[in-house]
Amino acid sequence: MSTVSPPGAPVPGQLTFVARPRAKPARHLADLTMAERRAAVAELGEKPFRADQLSRHYFEKLNSDPSLMTDLPAAAREKLTTALFPTLLTSVREMTTDSGTTRKMLWRLFDGALVESVLMRYTDRTTMCVSSQAGCGMNCPFCATGQAGLTRNMTTAEIVEQVVAGARALASGDVPGGPGRVNNVVFMGMGEPLANYKAVIGAVRRMVEPAPDGLGISARGITVSTVGLVPAIGKLADEGLPVTLAVSLHAPDDELRDTLVPINTRWKVAEVLDAAWEYTAKTKRRVSIEYALIKDINDQEWRADLLGRLIKNQLVHVNLIPLNPTPGSKWTASRPEDERAFVRRLESHGVAVTVRDTRGREIDGACGQLAAAE
Repeated sequence: MSTVSPPGAPVPGQLTFVARPRAKPARHLADLTMAERRAAVAELGEKPFRADQLSRHYFEKLNSDPSLMTDLPAAAREKLTTALFPTLLTSVREMTTDSGTTRKMLWRLFDGALVESVLMRYTDRTTMCVSSQAGCGMNCPFCATGQAGLTRNMTTAEIVEQVVAGARALASGDVPGGPGRVNNVVFMGMGEPLANYKAVIGAVRRMVEPAPDGLGISARGITVSTVGLVPAIGKLADEGLPVTLAVSLHAPDDELRDTLVPINTRWKVAEVLDAAWEYTAKTKRRVSIEYALIKDINDQEWRADLLGRLIKNQLVHVNLIPLNPTPGSKWTASRPEDERAFVRRLESHGVAVTVRDTRGREIDGACGQLAAAE
């Protein structure tokens, strides 16, 4: 069955870095540094230390309900929360699988744009997969989000709110396994994180700063993915944030990658990998190579050998992803025997490799599917 492009979808190979101008959401506490929060509170006629109290409610107690903020004067609560806690995400739909431990959430932003996030609870950790853009301008043909095109960048607070929503569900015991907390955040939802650089870095800082400034998640528990925006990888390496860099490579040769990952027409495989090795040299953090295995497209053993030769002896790990096919798409997951052969060839080069747990197939697990269906 052939795919039908949605209205306004990009033409094959087209890249979009800047979305059409749109109204911006209201300013939220999570958009601001602590100094900026104190200034904002002072502008509202309240003592600057109230910003610390508001921050503790939001980042530590996961609360933005003024009725629960009993340490603030009653007269100030409504004013402060109205000004600094606007509604950013409205739940449209939630789907669960894995006995409730995997939850995919579809959110409507203030302007009607749709984004997705996923909570995945394991025995030893809980991971939130978050979106950084509504849609995506990188136009990878096997990705539902890429085929929809770019609607707009998300703000720092819109990104953080996804993590806070997951943290609230865990803290309240709504997720099987009892109360818990978010340990890991992966920027692998909708969008190209490094194309929304300023907001993503702001969100990472809100996540890693200890309360009351932020959520207090270890930077080593945060993964920022990219299709290969080479200059932005260099900027990220200089941020002083020891997050994991994940490079969505998907092909080791330029001929195929030009088609699968159109950004490769700007920066070739060698340039992307050189930027990754510079990242490891500066941060001492292992880079993750993300590789979606697509039947008869990029899963040949010779490509595994080529990839192995390119990355061996580097501080690197390969994360093979059995493709979550999207409805009507010609792209589908590799045969199990081809997946196993690909793993063996990589291991023969001394490369560390794992196959990603395929959670979420039953709930439109591929990024962008739920938004497209809605």
